[in-house]
Amino acid sequence: MSISTYDALKAKVGRRSFLKMTAIATAAGAVNALANNDGVTRAASEEEIKNPFPGSRKVKTICNACSVGCGIIAEVHNGVWVRQEVAQDHPISLGGHCCKGADMIDMVRSEVRLKHPMVKTKGKWKRISWDEALDRIAAKLKTAHETVGADSAMFLGSAKMSSEQAYYFRKFAAFYGTNNIDHQARI
Repeated sequence: MSISTYDALKAKVGRRSFLKMTAIATAAGAVNALANNDGVTRAASEEEIKNPFPGSRKVKTICNACSVGCGIIAEVHNGVWVRQEVAQDHPISLGGHCCKGADMIDMVRSEVRLKHPMVKTKGKWKRISWDEALDRIAAKLKTAHETVGADSAMFLGSAKMSSEQAYYFRKFAAFYGTNNIDHQARI
């Protein structure tokens, strides 16, 4: 029976020793960073702190992480969301954010965010047009309705819908022939 590397390290270094070594390494790194300041970093000027993106505009928007509808003030510079702050006067969030709302800018600016309809063909993802995506969805809904029945589908609404949107969404489900409709916040 062989002993794994993890077990070998665990036997040689105790928890307390590991924490001491971590503290020493952190302190050494901080001292090295302070000693070797070659002018790469500098203190920001008062104007840079106040307005780091000259010419940017602030846009009031709604956080889309969940269905609560908290307020965000997004700062947009050259069409890019560069930073955000809490909408202090928003009636829902009252100047607060949850961790998802505070991280919304990172989700919107993510390189891996899906921005177009995609379909997997022969194991590879391929971009398709919006018209093709809607045609595929309509065809699948029609096939399911014809083969299994109207109750083969369920429609899931959103708290971000206005009253009118919710009305039309419910009417669409009724037109399809089902009463299977729910709301995302209940799930």
